[in-house]
Order: sequence, then C-alpha cells, then structure tokens
Amino acid sequence: MEKNDFRLDGKVALITGASYGIGFAIAKAMAAAGATIVFNDINQDLVNKGLASYKEIGIDAHGYVCDVTNEEAVGEFVKKVTAEVGHINILVNNAGIIKRIPMLEMTAAQFRQVIDIDLNGPFIMAKAIIPDMIEQGGGKIINICSMMSELGRETVSAYAAAKGGLKMLTRNIASEYGKYNIQCNGIGPGYIATPQTAPLRELQPDGSRHPFDQFIIAKTPAERWGEAEDLGGPAVFLASHASDFVNGHILYVDGGILAYIGKQPG
Repeated sequence: MEKNDFRLDGKVALITGASYGIGFAIAKAMAAAGATIVFNDINQDLVNKGLASYKEIGIDAHGYVCDVTNEEAVGEFVKKVTAEVGHINILVNNAGIIKRIPMLEMTAAQFRQVIDIDLNGPFIMAKAIIPDMIEQGGGKIINICSMMSELGRETVSAYAAAKGGLKMLTRNIASEYGKYNIQCNGIGPGYIATPQTAPLRELQPDGSRHPFDQFIIAKTPAERWGEAEDLGGPAVFLASHASDFVNGHILYVDGGILAYIGKQPG
C-alpha cells in the first residue's frame, strides 16, 4: 500500500447536489486529494451559490443545472461534462430529499417524489455513466445511503424505503459491473451537524440540551454529532485505488450508533 493509493490526481469526480452540505464536504475532500470537481443542482441559483462557495475556498469547480430524475437531461448532462471537463471517473450520488410525514398522512405522490429523487436518481445517474466507465477500464460509484438503510423511524417511511433500496442497488451494481473494474459502495452518514439541525442542538433556557440532542448523544458511542468533514476521509478512500477490492459495501459513518443498543434509562 502506497500513500499515493489514496490520491485522486487526474480524476474527475461528479458529486450530485453538491452546492452545500454533505455533498460539498465530500467534494472539498476529493479536491484536496487532487480530483477535479463537477457538481449539479436543480436550478441555476443553487449552482451559482455552490460555485461561489467553492471559489471562496480555492476550488475551481464545474457546476451544471440538471434534474437527476430526468433520464434524457441526465444523458445530455453526462455528455456535456465528458466533453467540457473529461471522462467521469468517480460518481457520488448525493442528491436527495426527505419528507417527514407520518405514513398515514403521506400521499402516494409525496412517497413517489422521495423514491424518484433518492432511488431512481442514483439509478439514472449510474446508468448514464457506467458505459463510459466500462470503456475507460473502470470507475468508482459512491451512493449516499443512510442509517435509514438499516433502521426505521417515525415519519420517514418513504425515505427509509428509498435508502433501503439504494443499499440494494449499490450491491447490485457491484454484482453486475464488478467484472469491469467498477466498484460501487455506499456511505451511510449518522446524525450530522448542519445548519438545518442547528435548532435541535441549541441549549434550552435552563442550560439543558434539546431533547432530540440528548436522544442522539445517548444513542451515539462517540457522544457527539458528526461533522460533514467526517465523511471526507471515507469518501476519498472509496473513490481511490486504496479501495479497489472493496465492492458492494456500505460504510456507516455514524459514530457507532448502529453498533449500540443505547444507554439504560435512569
């Protein structure tokens, strides 16, 4: 094993929905390892904000507008990236949504929307990119799964169904295309501290933790929330030559939640 096995020099990495958040952190880590960064988002405003954020930290990223659920648009997008930036060596299927609605209150249309973005999107993206990866002699696909690929929770029936499906799509891509030197693995983030979850981590007026914050800390052996940067190292590993014999694996970056039954009450 050489140190350079973890480098991504000369590689083009496409991270979907990476204008901010987890996708942005993964892109930042891959850029630091030498990759050229390409990302997309659903509208030009988000792409522009993403480009500004990358520029601010010294990354010359390439941003495009593309809806990952539109098969025709994705095909054109992949052709454009290949022509303008280069062959896509690394695909990170990060774009996703969650709707926190109790199952009995959720419409079939709402359920379908989550499945469409979180599961059909990665299928469409992978399908568009795999032929060129085969042509190039290999490639890396990383699907952003979730602890909900393994666990259920109130109000996330569509999300859990999609992320459970994404885990199995990951394994099936590995099964079907491993012979072409394509490795498809997943990353399952735990509870990550983001601006969206900040209100859940604010101290209460009496100085105590927010009840949800207490719940997460009690369930996590690391006794902390994850940071988006915690996902960078695992993503670079799964994108690099260091993981060439790792395929169909879901790497949970969760501080140990899935290994732990939780603290005894009292």
